[in-house]
Amino acid sequence: MANAFFSDLLATISERGRTLLHRVQPEDGKADADGLIELCEAVLSGRGEASGTAMASELLDRYHDLPPEERGAFFKALAQNFGPDRDKVNKAIEAWIAEPGDGNGGALHFASEPRRQELIRRLNRAPGGTAELVAMRADLLDLINGDKGSDKNLAALDRDVVHLLGSWFNRGFLVLRRIDWSTPANILEKIIRYEAVHEIGGWNDLRRRIDPVDRRCYAFFHPALVDEPLIFVEVALTEEIPNAIAPLLAEDRKPVPVERARTAVFYSISNTQRGLGGISFGNFLIKQVVEELRRELPRLENFVTLSPVPGFMKWLKTTPYLPVAEDERPLLKHLDEPTWWKNPELEGQLRPIVETLAAYYFLKARTPKGRLIDSVARFHLGNGARLERINWLGDVSPKGLRESAGVMVNYLYRLDDIEKNHEAYANDGTVVASNAVKKLLKAEGRRLLDIVALPKQA
Repeated sequence: MANAFFSDLLATISERGRTLLHRVQPEDGKADADGLIELCEAVLSGRGEASGTAMASELLDRYHDLPPEERGAFFKALAQNFGPDRDKVNKAIEAWIAEPGDGNGGALHFASEPRRQELIRRLNRAPGGTAELVAMRADLLDLINGDKGSDKNLAALDRDVVHLLGSWFNRGFLVLRRIDWSTPANILEKIIRYEAVHEIGGWNDLRRRIDPVDRRCYAFFHPALVDEPLIFVEVALTEEIPNAIAPLLAEDRKPVPVERARTAVFYSISNTQRGLGGISFGNFLIKQVVEELRRELPRLENFVTLSPVPGFMKWLKTTPYLPVAEDERPLLKHLDEPTWWKNPELEGQLRPIVETLAAYYFLKARTPKGRLIDSVARFHLGNGARLERINWLGDVSPKGLRESAGVMVNYLYRLDDIEKNHEAYANDGTVVASNAVKKLLKAEGRRLLDIVALPKQA
């Protein structure tokens, strides 16, 4: 109710403010970047609340009408022309040098803030401004990726946007809600659409994932995006730690009575807003869901994931120096065949090779910058989980075979060890793994070449 009242009030202020404006529209009716930049200057120079909100709304409306090439020009102009005021920065530096202290230090801090940050704050005041800015940031990411990082000014603009969005979407503003069959249909439709790990095949499939007694789904929401889940997690309650996804999603499976459930399995975590990329909610989501489940089901003992390894096949294909025997390399080519796993002899030959390579992928392989290659691994290990188990043929769907060679892994969240594991990974890059995973590096007498003896990876 309060949110609806506040939104209506903002809309009223904006509409009344528009009546005070007599801004010239483009003669040909087409919005362009130059006109939008002029409006940006007007937004920054305005002082009245009503007119400022109205101009911010007009700016966001005009942005919608910009063709893609003009949007690119608009972002580049923001990046180049709306940085810090150099005169103010120089004066603040001189004052700081002459008399260092909290007062002049604070003045230097405020003087060095780019003008575009204040512009973004004012745009956020428009009705629906937060959602519009999230969508604009998605466009900015497309532009940056298209430029392949060649424009450093765009990266600086993105940092400013992320800085502000990170403040507005911090954990204190997020609300955890359980998604079940009584959730409004418009939200359930978005769960189907946004599922990014294991596609939901319509309403019946969705109901199998959220309605049975041994299934849960939770999502974070933000007051400014009332019916938009920001991130959601699907949970299966099981007796044991699972090693494959198909039994969890099977249409004819029998639900597990909750009194027998000892394991909570996070088998799908999906971010829904591309414009919020790089702003982490997942660690807070998992920790709060664990607390919710512990309160509801105190008999639960294990909190694990059943996760894909989306970068594994790409690594196998692009790494020139795989730690595998020469006579075994030809076998890896069969992984491109869609039904290789149905051939018992071939499957038996590939299993020890691929399992060992998977262990190596997590424990030793790194990017040139020294980071773990797999984004899912970075997420869970960074949150304090332990790499518990590598599951052979855990996902034999076309996507699972194409991206992960059918491999899935379990990350274990042991509450007493989360902080310790997180610190080990954050400070030293240490991957905390079970003995079972470590032993795969020496499978049945097959010894891997030491990473030191290999040429540097590309």
